[in-house]
Amino acid sequence: MMLMNRKANLLTLILTGLIFTAFGQRTMPPLPRCKNGFIVIAHRGSHLVKPENSIAAIEEAIELGADYVELDLRTTRDGHLVLIHNETVDHTTNGKGRIQDLNLDEVEKLSLNAKDGKLYQLTSFKEALKTCKNRINIYLDFKAADVLQAYKEIVAAGMEKQVLVYINKIEQYKSWKAVAPQMPLMSGLPKSIKTKAELRSFLKEMPLEATDNIPNETLIDAMRENGLSVFLDVQMADEDPIKWKAAMDKGIHGVQTDHPAALIKYLQINNLRNGINLSRH
Repeated sequence: MMLMNRKANLLTLILTGLIFTAFGQRTMPPLPRCKNGFIVIAHRGSHLVKPENSIAAIEEAIELGADYVELDLRTTRDGHLVLIHNETVDHTTNGKGRIQDLNLDEVEKLSLNAKDGKLYQLTSFKEALKTCKNRINIYLDFKAADVLQAYKEIVAAGMEKQVLVYINKIEQYKSWKAVAPQMPLMSGLPKSIKTKAELRSFLKEMPLEATDNIPNETLIDAMRENGLSVFLDVQMADEDPIKWKAAMDKGIHGVQTDHPAALIKYLQINNLRNGINLSRH
């Protein structure tokens, strides 16, 4: 009887330890796999010459060797998912009006503004997924779209493991968690977070796999300990190695850039492209 009690007590301790382990750590969906140690995200594709959010900009980002292409998702009036950053088509096309007020057939007649003089059309989400499959990951800036429809298109393309979704509203977060809880999500952290306890409390209420900001630089280690990958935005007209190094010195995992070719060259010259990958796979 004493031996049985000892075994029972040992089993209780083991189970208790497993419970503490399960509830003491966040269970997180994995980020898309990347072959490089430091992650390069091409902001709206490689768009210095090619139109932003176009197939051509995506193809150039792939050719350069970027790890992710950042794409902006919105919905037409008749419910089709297309890539466009602004709410209106005024800035990036030869048309005018809000994308949500235009049907797909109207959108397909528009031409994207291009510096190379060639004709380009707005890209559908389906086209983008097909282009990226097994070639480059997608950092999906979820501007205004239906979560279920977007997820169905991701699944239909077989791209579930190649998409990281950037959340802009709490409603989007709730919808993604309800529709596809296995999808990795990213968003900015509140600037009000100052301590490790506040960080843990926030992530308990809103678990994330990645973020694009550091609310307090003393928290970078705590962010990593809590499973957060950090991809900072350095996209700007006058990007240079000084700005990239300043971001990298914070101990981050990657950079979103408007100059993927120059950044990749800088990383390669300094033997930083294939360094230790701190992001989760």
